[in-house]
Amino acid sequence: MAEFGIRGESIICFAGEDWWYHHPHSKNHILKRFAKENLVLFVNSITLGMPSFSNPDFILKIRRKLKSYARWLKKAPEGLWVMSPVSIPFYGNPFFRALNRVLLSLQLKTAMKIIGMHRPVIWAANPFAMFAVQSLPRKLLVYQVSDKYDSNEDSAVSPDVIREADRWFKQNAALVMYSGRKLFAEATEDHRYFLEQAVDFEHFNCDPGQDAPEIAGIPHPVLGYLGLMDFIMDGELVREVSRLRPDWHWVFVGMRSNHFRVEAPNVHFLGPKPYGELPYYLRHIDVFVLPWRIDNTFTSYGSAIKVKEYLATGKPVVIAPLYEYLETPGIRIYRGVDEFIAAVEDALCHDTPAMSAVRQQSVRAATWDVRARQIGQKLTEMC
Repeated sequence: MAEFGIRGESIICFAGEDWWYHHPHSKNHILKRFAKENLVLFVNSITLGMPSFSNPDFILKIRRKLKSYARWLKKAPEGLWVMSPVSIPFYGNPFFRALNRVLLSLQLKTAMKIIGMHRPVIWAANPFAMFAVQSLPRKLLVYQVSDKYDSNEDSAVSPDVIREADRWFKQNAALVMYSGRKLFAEATEDHRYFLEQAVDFEHFNCDPGQDAPEIAGIPHPVLGYLGLMDFIMDGELVREVSRLRPDWHWVFVGMRSNHFRVEAPNVHFLGPKPYGELPYYLRHIDVFVLPWRIDNTFTSYGSAIKVKEYLATGKPVVIAPLYEYLETPGIRIYRGVDEFIAAVEDALCHDTPAMSAVRQQSVRAATWDVRARQIGQKLTEMC
């Protein structure tokens, strides 16, 4: 019996992020499990188009993508293949869309020959994967929707072009998987499926016995945030709270874009850390926070895996009012600076072991092993 419900298949995943540069997302966690008994090709993000020239991260994004292109096709230590296909990120132009269809098709078919793939299960998690998928032989096509793609502020492409690609997948995929409660609640397809986010529970629940040296000297109380920091972050809230509560120290662990610039003596940016080292940073944090913008459409649909990771630690969690977690027990929700401060103060003064246990219990059974088995069995039934 297959460990994760699927065995002996060729699987191509067109991801919405790069394997090499991002904190693991759902596809990373699930596909590396599938790779134990299947031939897996993880295709790094075919971006939603060139960022606008006014984007403060324009040069950073171009440099990072070029570096990813240089790897092209590599075998990852986790046992799967990772590919960064070269494309021309001007999807708003019909000529370049047609050219990308040729470029991507040629590269993917070449990669399939190199690694010995035939009639794969295709898992697309990026609408612009359409330009590669349309010409590929396949056994099954599934589409994962994890964001409100046409509201992405990082893309200079018209939302109409993004919606067209999104609509093509929803019409042609055998299964449309939604990784957000709000996205799923608004879906109308008969072939929809709720692929809830999960957590590496043991990893985030473990106590390594010591703090990482660079966080150990930061005074308590410490408010902690993990993950990418870009246009979704509420910089104004962080600035105001850091001013009003100078004894509270903010610690941000992850990649930071130029969209999020906050300077204060009690705000600390530690940069991205290897996934395996995160417990050494989590240990020092008193309250985990999610200071996301609540006035942003893209953010409002987010499912934020990091919140489940926060919950696994058992420590207090204070977040913006994401639809995904409004009914989750043990979480404190804020709307505005005053409510944020009140929620953190309550967490610091009145949290209890019983509340900690409630938070952990809410995610204890929602592991990536469980989620991989669920989707693996679903795919096997459809193949």
